[in-house]
Amino acid sequence: MASEAAKAVPLTCHGHSRPVTHLSFSDVVDDNQFYLISACKDNNPMLRDGVTGDWIGTFVGHKGACWQARLSSDATLAATASADFSAKVWDTHTGECLHTLQHAHIVRAVAFPSQPRPQILATGGFEKKLMIYDLSLSGSSPHSDSSSPTSPTFRNGNTNISHSPGFEIGAGTHKSTIKSIIWGNNPNVLITACEDKQIRWFDIRTRDSIASYILDGPIGSCELNPSMSTLSVAAGKTASFFSGTTPAQLLKSITLPKEVASVAVHEGERKFVTGGNQDTWVKVWELDGGGGTREPLDVWKGHHGPIWSLGFSPDGKICASGSEDGTVKLWKFCEGGYGLWGSR
Repeated sequence: MASEAAKAVPLTCHGHSRPVTHLSFSDVVDDNQFYLISACKDNNPMLRDGVTGDWIGTFVGHKGACWQARLSSDATLAATASADFSAKVWDTHTGECLHTLQHAHIVRAVAFPSQPRPQILATGGFEKKLMIYDLSLSGSSPHSDSSSPTSPTFRNGNTNISHSPGFEIGAGTHKSTIKSIIWGNNPNVLITACEDKQIRWFDIRTRDSIASYILDGPIGSCELNPSMSTLSVAAGKTASFFSGTTPAQLLKSITLPKEVASVAVHEGERKFVTGGNQDTWVKVWELDGGGGTREPLDVWKGHHGPIWSLGFSPDGKICASGSEDGTVKLWKFCEGGYGLWGSR
């Protein structure tokens, strides 16, 4: 499958002017439609059609590099983390900034719970604090009757600066920058990836850490697969895969020849993909198999810089990559025709 799919030319999504730091898909909404958001050091997160890569709009308002961007499961809201010491929540239909959550330092990570139009947001970053904010307390948010983004252009709108006090989870636990936050199927459990090489699991009800795992190298990426069954972590030369439901349960750890900056797993195909910080290629690997020196099943070439973020679409038929070169690429990961690739 990987070799056949690689024969299809990837779709290249232009528009960003600096390195793409993060990307993520929404769930499937409205007749097999889904969406893709990308964060970039040019300050301007972008929303795209997840199937075609077509630009829908740009969220304008941050005054510093955008480090992470996520969509709510129904794609009605977007959350962004920025070097301007803020996290913002946006309406994806109008592009309006609904909430600006001020912080005391750079915000590196944001996460929504997995529910339609969520009113809670988790943030983390250089403050070394995992924070939870109740968005319903920071002012009224306009609601749209549409269930999917359709606006051709986004505007900044009037920013609603939040004065609602957030509360910290696991106070004093993090000793270094929080790079990623994951909110899975269990609404009571949050996962953080930190620059101290640790993955931590927290119970929101008790506000305490319930598990942790120390990795062998600096963490590059930490993401759930679309079904939320597997947590994929790139750290040093290792791709580690944890249970998405049982805290700190390591399913598999695979040592690769070179350091990996990003990783994503496709459970259905029993394959995973990696991006490196020492080359410009996406590599496809077998998830199962024995030890020894591993060789990639396939190598996708096209980027012109390190690949910082990878993710599979919710239907598993596309792999998206975000690179230092300022582009997002969509790679077909299925047999036959799909989307703009047509029929074969």
